[in-house]
Amino acid sequence: MPRPPRPVFDFADPSRAAAFAPVDDVVMGGRSSSRVAAEAGRLVFTGEVSLAQGGGFASIRSRPGRLGLAGHDGLVLRLRGDGHRYRLNLCHDEALDGPTWQAPFETVAGVWRQLVLPFSAFAPRFRGTPRPEAGPVDPGRLGTLGFLISDRQAGTFRLEVEWVSAWAGARPVEG
Repeated sequence: MPRPPRPVFDFADPSRAAAFAPVDDVVMGGRSSSRVAAEAGRLVFTGEVSLAQGGGFASIRSRPGRLGLAGHDGLVLRLRGDGHRYRLNLCHDEALDGPTWQAPFETVAGVWRQLVLPFSAFAPRFRGTPRPEAGPVDPGRLGTLGFLISDRQAGTFRLEVEWVSAWAGARPVEG
C-alpha cells in the first residue's frame, strides 16, 4: 500500500523559508546575487545571474540537518517559475563541501505545477563537475536541499515553491 507523501518543507509556515540561505558565485569571485523570502505561504527565490568575472550561478540551500527520507523514492514539489531551467540540489549529511546530487527541471513562466523527481533522477556533481564515482543519492543520509540556477542563464529570475514532500510507492501525478 503506498504511503501518502510526507511533508519535508511546507512554506505555509513562513519560518520554514528562514531555514534557507543564498550561496552564490560570489564565493568564487562572481557577481550573481540572490535572495530568499517568505511571501504569501511560499518560499521565493529571486535574484540576478551575472556572467561577469567567471560567475554564472545563484543558489539557496537549507540549513544542515537530517531530512529523514530513508525509505522514500523521490520528491514532489509544488512550484511556479519564470521559464528558466533550475536544478534541485541534495547533499548528504552535513557535508557542505562534498558532492551534490542534482536533478534539472524546467519551469513555464507564471504556471503552477506539481513536479515529481525520483531519487534515481539525481546525478552527483562536485563544484559543477560530474562525479559518477560518488554513486547514487542515499535518501537516508540527506542533510540539505536547495535550488540552483546556472547554465549561463544571465539576468533576473524568480522561483516560488509552496511545498516539498517525499513519496514512496506509487509515483504521484505530475502536472
